[in-house]
Amino acid sequence: MKLLNEKELEELVNQLSLQFFNKPFVDRVVFNSRLRTTGGRYLPMERLIELNPKYFYEMEHSEFIGIIKHELCHYHLHIEGKGYKHGDKEFKILLKQTGSPRHCKPLPSNLNQKKHQYKCQQCGHIYNRVRKVNIRKFRCGICRGELKRLTK
Repeated sequence: MKLLNEKELEELVNQLSLQFFNKPFVDRVVFNSRLRTTGGRYLPMERLIELNPKYFYEMEHSEFIGIIKHELCHYHLHIEGKGYKHGDKEFKILLKQTGSPRHCKPLPSNLNQKKHQYKCQQCGHIYNRVRKVNIRKFRCGICRGELKRLTK
C-alpha cells in the first residue's frame, strides 16, 4: 500500500471532519515517522496533527481512521476553546459521540520486542523485558528472590 501524499492526507482528514464533526479541517496534517509509541498527536501551538505512518501500513484502515478521528476531537475542542485534553469531560463526551477510540492498539511490529527473559529462583515468576536487567542489582518484585537469565 502506497503512503498518501500530503494533499491526499489533508483531503481524507477534511472529509472525516465534515462527516463526523460537521466542521471543516483548515489546518495542517502530516505523517511523522519519528512517532514510536502513539498513532498520532495534536500540537495545539501549531494547530498541526501528526500521524504515525506505521499505523497506515500495518493496521486496518478502520484503526487508522479511528486515530484521525481521535486527533480531530483534540483539534475541534481546542479551536472552540473547550477542554481538549484526555482527562477533560468534553473530550471524553466527544470521543463517544463520534465513535473515536480512546487509545490506539499496539502495532504488530512492536508486540514481539521482549528480548530478555528472567526467572526468579525462589518463586519461579518469569519477567520479560526489552532492556537487559542487572541481576546482581535487581531482585524479584514478588518475593525478593534472585533472578536468573533465561534468554541470551
